[in-house]
Amino acid sequence: MTAPIPRDIPDLPAVPGPPRLLPAPVPATAVVGPTHRPMAAAFRLLTALAAAAGAALELLLGSPARTLSYFSVQANILLAVVMLLSASRSWRTRRPLPASVTGAALLYAVITALTYQVLLAHATPPFTMTETAPPPARWHAQWTALQLLHTVAPLAALLDWLLLTPAARLRLRHAATWLVYPLAYLAFYLTQAALRSPSTPARYLYPFLDAQTDGYRHTLANALLIGLAIYALAVFLVALDHARPTPVRHRG
Repeated sequence: MTAPIPRDIPDLPAVPGPPRLLPAPVPATAVVGPTHRPMAAAFRLLTALAAAAGAALELLLGSPARTLSYFSVQANILLAVVMLLSASRSWRTRRPLPASVTGAALLYAVITALTYQVLLAHATPPFTMTETAPPPARWHAQWTALQLLHTVAPLAALLDWLLLTPAARLRLRHAATWLVYPLAYLAFYLTQAALRSPSTPARYLYPFLDAQTDGYRHTLANALLIGLAIYALAVFLVALDHARPTPVRHRG
């Protein structure tokens, strides 16, 4: 015996439509895949060559061990490596290097530029990275190396960051991490100077960190002020990175 068929069949529930898309918490520009950027690759390659040329020229003019002890030479070698890798990734359509790495290279390059322009460019006697003042015939080469290390390469790195690098990638935690290398360099700087003979010419590489002339108390005070300035500069770069517009990216 079958059940009676009802005369009035109730309405079926409406088929739900497609779910409403909620706004994504991550901007679309953050998930855009890498693109082929030949112009960015060329500019970064030139920046790497400028930094490497300045370091190589200083190595030819002076003692390699002494030259490699300068913060500016080490920072430019790091900048050359980072820019060379960034150029390769831009050309081969790969994702960029981590912002903590590129930001560190930028910070150290800017430090070398500001330190040279504020404290060394107008020093008397003229600042040089060799143990003794080079002869007049080699001053042109010394001046060229100083400009490549302290002006050309840092300025190119800054322009690359402002015009070719996506914004809002740096984080405040990076600022504290970036201080590890300057602190390690200060320890290395004071140690290698202490191990040298007091009769060594230009025993301390930088006149504002000369413990033989000013004493350790004054030297450490200068180092503290420089360290605070470096941290303030790092925080400023992070803040500027979140305030500046993202450069327009065109697909190749």
